[in-house]
Formats: sequence, C-alpha cells, structure tokens
Amino acid sequence: MLLQTPHTPPPQTAITPRTPLWQTQTALALRKRRQLRSKAMMALSSLALLFGVVMLTWVLGTLLTKGMAGVTFALFTELPLPPGEDGGGLAHAVVGTAQVTGLAVLFGVPLGLAAGVWLAEFGRGSMRGRKLASAVRFLSDVLMGVPSIVVGVFVYGLVVSPMGGFSGLAGAIALAILMLPIVMRTTDEMLQTVPHTLREAALGLGAPMWKMVWHVSMRAALPGIITGVILAIARVGGETAPLLFTALNTVYWNFDPTQPTGTLNVTLFNYAMSPYDDWRRLAWGAALVITSAVLALTLIARRLRKARH
Repeated sequence: MLLQTPHTPPPQTAITPRTPLWQTQTALALRKRRQLRSKAMMALSSLALLFGVVMLTWVLGTLLTKGMAGVTFALFTELPLPPGEDGGGLAHAVVGTAQVTGLAVLFGVPLGLAAGVWLAEFGRGSMRGRKLASAVRFLSDVLMGVPSIVVGVFVYGLVVSPMGGFSGLAGAIALAILMLPIVMRTTDEMLQTVPHTLREAALGLGAPMWKMVWHVSMRAALPGIITGVILAIARVGGETAPLLFTALNTVYWNFDPTQPTGTLNVTLFNYAMSPYDDWRRLAWGAALVITSAVLALTLIARRLRKARH
C-alpha cells in the first residue's frame, strides 16, 4: 500500500512593484549632486586649513627668527639702555610682569573658585537660587566676550583716578577681572561633572556640606579646575590694552605695587613702534618670551586635561 504524502504548495514569492525608471535616474542625479557638494566643501575646508597653517607657520617662523636675536642673558638681568647703546635688557619688565600676574592670580582665582563652587553646589537648590545662578552664568559669559580695553578703562575710573596715579595694583585688578569669568565657569563646569552619587554618599555618612564640597567634589574636579586656572593665566599673559590704562610703564626697578610698573607687554608695544634698531630687537625678544610662556602654559593645561580623562 502506497503512502501518500501531503502536497505542499510551492512558496509564494512576494511581488514587489518595480521602481519607475525616472525615479531611479532622479535618485542617482541627487546622489551625484550631494557627492559633488561634499567634495567641494571638503576642498574648501582643506584650503582654509592649509591657509591657516601657512600663516601660523609664517608668523611663528618670523617671530622665532627675529626673536632669537633679542633673547640674551642680558634681557633677563639688565635694565634698558638709552637708544644707540649696545646691550641692555628688560629685567624690570620681566619682574613687573611676574608681580602684576601674581597679584592678578591672588585676586582673581579665589573669587573665581568661590563663585564656581556656589554655582555648582549651592545655586541649584531653590527656584530663586537657580534663577540667580542662571543670571550669573549669563553675565560671566558676557564678561568673557568684553574687549580687554573696556576693562582697562573701567579700572582706570574705578582705581587709577581715585588713587591719583597709575600702579601695578590697578593692572593686577584689571587682569583679575579678565581671569574671573574663566576660572568661575571652568570650576562650575568641572564640578558639574562630578557624579551626584559621590555627594550623596558623603552626605549620607554624616559629612557637613562644606566638608563634602572640599574633600569630595573639589578633589574629584581638581585637575580640570587647575587646567582652567592655567588657561586663565595664559589668557591674561598677553594682554596689553588694560595695562596701558592701569599699570602704565617704567624703565626702572619697581617693587611697590602702588607705583607705575613696567611689563613685557607694554614695553613690547612701546619698543615695537620706536625708530631705534636696538629697541626693536628687544621688542622681538620680548614677543618671543611672551609667546613661549603662553605656549608652555597651554601645553601644560592640555596635558592636565588629557591626564584627567
């Protein structure tokens, strides 16, 4: 007796409608136009990059070539000589720059750290605190975009005019105002990256709020905060306009912050416009010293940021 197997019908293939030819041609043409636009933008971007690299190499090469002639041992140990005499240096300006920048760090960094800690840790509790924190962040962002010469004029009216004269202290205040928003926003952003679980764990163990902030939040965000402080110092290291209205300049030693103080930036500005070759040589040397210092600070900040990640 023969066994009959059930008949299984062949699988039905789905019938898909064919795409019209005109739609296929349109899609191909659209793809070609997109590829052409992409290649054109890539070429323009490459040309812009090449132009930027060439200009930067040109500027740095010129600075290195002419600046090396002015960077001597006497530049850091001797005072300027009258025009036409060989030798001399800018030791007073090097010391004055260190004094003014050190006072600016002393004034601006603690205020920036305190403001950033308040924004990140205490400014998000109540509705009023959040609104105030948002307003402070907005004002700090605006302050970062204000031209430095405006800050110099402001400090001139606030400090120089009432004191009756220019001073290194006024220059330090101007630089501290420029540093303040950078340090504050960096501290705020770095503290916001600290996980909330760390704060909750410290508070759950009975630690007071200030101890949690100091030993937990600040310690976790410390590398990023230090990076922000270094970048703020590099930012004000090349400023000249606010110092013209505040610290002015001098060609003598000065260790009194209430008197006009010579700085490399203002000395560079004055010497670069002089008709004397020896002064222009010192100006190139001062420019190379300032650029090298800013570059070194920037590289240190980048290294700290990479170490943090």
